[in-house]
Amino acid sequence: MRANAASGQASAPMTKAEFKAEVAAWAKRIGVQPRELHIRQMRRKWGSCSTEGRVTLNQELLSASADIRREVIVEELLHLRVPNHGKLFRALKRAYLAS
Repeated sequence: MRANAASGQASAPMTKAEFKAEVAAWAKRIGVQPRELHIRQMRRKWGSCSTEGRVTLNQELLSASADIRREVIVEELLHLRVPNHGKLFRALKRAYLAS
């Protein structure tokens, strides 16, 4: 997912441990388990998911709004189940974000 300048800044950044706990909670809810989770600086993206199960998330998400964090986390974790952005992926994303 591409990063956007309008990141909807939250009032106080969360810690990496809190962020990883949020990712773990979503992974459990979606029914996936990333092999690796990396949080690092990324120049152009909010996150990525490799075919080997490595999820990398932009450290700027620690300061982003809850809505943006949730959307990025759900999108990247869903790629562990559906590797493309087809109809199934879009339907699952809508379902998880609506709940």
